[in-house]
Amino acid sequence: MMDGAGTALVAVKDITRSFRMGQETVQALAGVSLEIATGEFVAVMGPSGSGKSTFMNVIGCLDRPTSGVYRLAGEEVSRLSATALAGVRNRRIGFVFQQFNLLQRADALANVELPMVYAGIAGAERHRRARAALARVGLADRATHRPMELSGGQQQRVAIARALVNEPAMLLADEPTGALDSRTSLGIIALFRALNAQGMTVIIVTHEEEVARFADRVIRFRDGKVTTDGRQEPADVVAEQSRLQGVA
Repeated sequence: MMDGAGTALVAVKDITRSFRMGQETVQALAGVSLEIATGEFVAVMGPSGSGKSTFMNVIGCLDRPTSGVYRLAGEEVSRLSATALAGVRNRRIGFVFQQFNLLQRADALANVELPMVYAGIAGAERHRRARAALARVGLADRATHRPMELSGGQQQRVAIARALVNEPAMLLADEPTGALDSRTSLGIIALFRALNAQGMTVIIVTHEEEVARFADRVIRFRDGKVTTDGRQEPADVVAEQSRLQGVA
């Protein structure tokens, strides 16, 4: 999971991304350059149309830049084929989304196993690793429960376990608390902080200041460009959880 000393995990140089909309060309990214090191906890922010989602798609290997260079763990991935990009995604990136994207007819264990099915991992090893991932997010006793039998926070934890099961280089979360209440959201943020403390690189794309305040670094986008990129002292999620419990 760790990269060689001095190598940025994410390194983008002068990347642009443009789209044709009718007769017009929309510049979603306009020459973005930045690096994210292994082990960082980063929040990517910006209003709708700012470019933050396009940036997420590029660094998540869901899309390619129109121009510029993207290196993931030192590997140039900007111009890989769709098949090669899919392989990079499955090996190096764990995704967490707002709506969980779980298979409703499958139990938690089967949902967590899914990335390993695509990777061709044998059944016994899939079961072992999926159970270990569920235990890692505090759901060892929910392996046989289907999504409809789980709370929203538990479903998101299953989704996080699924994202972790292939031991990715980074966890890329898109509005991961957007469908959750405040108390449950704090539990998910606490889990991300714990994973980060274990060495996992965590990148959260969000429009919520309440989420971004728990990151060590905040990158803000507007009009396809980075407007600010700075480090901060993150809020104490454990203290915030205690405060909410005291209010209840």
